Amino acid sequence: MSVIRNLLIRFRLTEAKAERTPISVFLLDDDERRHRWFEKRFEGDRLSVAECVNKAKEILEAETFDAIFLDHDLLPHHYVSNDHDDYANTGYAIAEWLNERPDLQRAATIIVHTRNADAAIPMVRKLRESGRNVEYCAFPMLDLKIKNYWKR
Repeated sequence: MSVIRNLLIRFRLTEAKAERTPISVFLLDDDERRHRWFEKRFEGDRLSVAECVNKAKEILEAETFDAIFLDHDLLPHHYVSNDHDDYANTGYAIAEWLNERPDLQRAATIIVHTRNADAAIPMVRKLRESGRNVEYCAFPMLDLKIKNYWKR
């Protein structure tokens, strides 16, 4: 680094920036608009997307990820109420599945990003049972979370 650049950094006239290495990101979400939203946020990274539980399991078994984003509500009737018996087709099924496989995706940061807070908390609890790094972030706050975790 040049002497001039060091002085500029020292006097806060410029920032010292280092480009981060591309990361691998997994997204479970049924909304195609969110797929495009994630593509913009993780441009230059490797993004794998699943819209359903079975595809999610297939991808999560085959690849390793740095970040995993899980939605809960994956079908239209999930948006109406949590009073259904269809948990096998929600993000909670992936939380249970990962909990049963503690060595799978061990190093990934997991973020439950559903707008459904009542369903998100049990997902977080289930994933923490196996000691995973997981948190809930409501979708409207997710942009800020991504910028803080994976700054470009």
